[in-house]
Amino acid sequence: MANLFRSCSLLLSVSLIIIRVNCTEFEVGGHDGWIVPKSRDNDQMYNQWASQNRFKVDDTLRFKYSKDSVLVVSEEEYESCRSTKPLFFSNNGDTVFKFEHPGVYYFISGVRGHCDKGQKMIVKVLAVHNPKPEPPHSHSPAPAPAAAPAFTSASTPAPSPSHHSNAGRPIPLLSITNLPLFLILLLPMLFA
Repeated sequence: MANLFRSCSLLLSVSLIIIRVNCTEFEVGGHDGWIVPKSRDNDQMYNQWASQNRFKVDDTLRFKYSKDSVLVVSEEEYESCRSTKPLFFSNNGDTVFKFEHPGVYYFISGVRGHCDKGQKMIVKVLAVHNPKPEPPHSHSPAPAPAAAPAFTSASTPAPSPSHHSNAGRPIPLLSITNLPLFLILLLPMLFA
């Protein structure tokens, strides 16, 4: 009974790791973090960065900042740079926001004047659909490889890039190269 429990625990752990490999954490603003753009010429730097990345459900954004905040707001509030009832608010200096569903997300700074100076961003999140592979034919020697996931988008198009920015980079939450090491570490559980 104990071995069955350990085997089930191992299988569940490996399943969760494999699922987690497909998620990415993006660091908004790179090493500079979530800041007010340094010049008016960079007022689209966050939208430029967002348009160069592909975001999908379960990905996360990490915002690092001091004496500031992050708000998720409606499109109208984004355009006016004002929100009295944000959909999400955080001011802890190290905010992680997870995309729960596909669609368009609008982020602004909650500090007066920062959004007007370009500290705002639109992110378009894609839905991933895995097409079902066709069953193998009885005459074929080997099944055909499964198709890669197809991405579809929801809602309005992403803004077009207008200025160069290197504000952020994707950070894998778990590298596929770490999976064998993880499995080796869990194997003793099966034989204990």
